[in-house]
Amino acid sequence: MKKLFTASIIATTLTFTGCASIFSGSTQTLTFKSVPDTANISITNKAGEKIHTGSTPATVTLKRGNGFFQPAGYEVTFTKDGYQPKKIQVTANVNGWYIANIIFGGLIGLLIIDPATGAMYTLSPKDVNAVLDSTQSQTAQNKSKQSLTVMLVKDVPVDIMNRAKYITTL
Repeated sequence: MKKLFTASIIATTLTFTGCASIFSGSTQTLTFKSVPDTANISITNKAGEKIHTGSTPATVTLKRGNGFFQPAGYEVTFTKDGYQPKKIQVTANVNGWYIANIIFGGLIGLLIIDPATGAMYTLSPKDVNAVLDSTQSQTAQNKSKQSLTVMLVKDVPVDIMNRAKYITTL
């Protein structure tokens, strides 16, 4: 009898919870950094409302969802005197723990709890970094010099990436 009671408690717990709500929560903490430091940041949501203003480096907790089955989305604007402003999008994708509701039988978590709390989403990128470009005009002499730019592969334009050659190592 005691085993049956324990099994029913576990089954009820799994049925009335959401995996993403338990493991991830409805909010996510993101870090914001810039080069140069102490740039001003302004975070706005999809509705255009300012959620946060401050300066880098900063750590901000943002909501993952924007309503029932509605992912949150944010635009982060970096500004600093003498530098061009830069905008970066923070988007929400489906959280892996949300899919775990299918495996562990959390039907209520799958259809109600995780979508209502926004826990079914993960914000990305987790670390928002911006390199601000100087607004000072370059001289003709500096423009003619060759330079090296280091970028993430995801930031390289598609037409340039198509012409790129991979370097193999031994």
